[in-house]
Amino acid sequence: MKTALVTGGAHRIGQQICRSLHQAGFNLIIHYRTSKSAAKSLADELNQIRSNSAKTIAAELANLDDIEQLCQTITNLDVLVNNASIFYPTPIADITPATYQTMMNTNLMGPLFLSINLQLQLEASHGCIINIVDIHADRPLKNHSLYNISKAAIGMMTKTLAKDLSPNIRVNGVAPGSILWPENDAELTQAQKQSMLKKIALNKQGSATDIADTVVFLANSNYITGQIIAVDGGRSLNQ
Repeated sequence: MKTALVTGGAHRIGQQICRSLHQAGFNLIIHYRTSKSAAKSLADELNQIRSNSAKTIAAELANLDDIEQLCQTITNLDVLVNNASIFYPTPIADITPATYQTMMNTNLMGPLFLSINLQLQLEASHGCIINIVDIHADRPLKNHSLYNISKAAIGMMTKTLAKDLSPNIRVNGVAPGSILWPENDAELTQAQKQSMLKKIALNKQGSATDIADTVVFLANSNYITGQIIAVDGGRSLNQ
């Protein structure tokens, strides 16, 4: 039975990635930072479907010690899904060394050092890494400079690791468009939502399942590496 680690797997897109990989026959390691209850609830749900097929693990991915401790608990791994990230506006005037470090450590340093520290496990299984990128890695979103920069870096990390970790580890990415509306500090007005939908060729928002299905496809695609697939309903055609 193959095993997948999904970071930020307790909520939103990460949660659906866990469900879809589980349905495809994978055992799951569900990472969370503070969402212990949601992660445990998801693991319980998956274990009712297939006994002993899911477990949870806590770590602060902006902390290298936490990353190393997490990786030391994993002996076998076939798929690493770097999904966890943070998203909120960072207008230029508000950027400080602290806000830079918070965004870049979570969105870039965490995925990079997870990939490095789990290299031996993934090589042993001829496994793969799947990074959740963003269409804004190529087409920046106004007033979200640090997020844009972090996701552009993840995009290049995907291609770089695909070269450096070949031939035993495949590395690919999925770049979502409008899938779930942002929450909390990044919440959009109704007018902003309608403006965004008008830019999408398919004239509708996607779903978390659209992203999860692409992750499963890449996990099972043994001759694809170094690719980033945009799942955006054609939004990138109009930007």
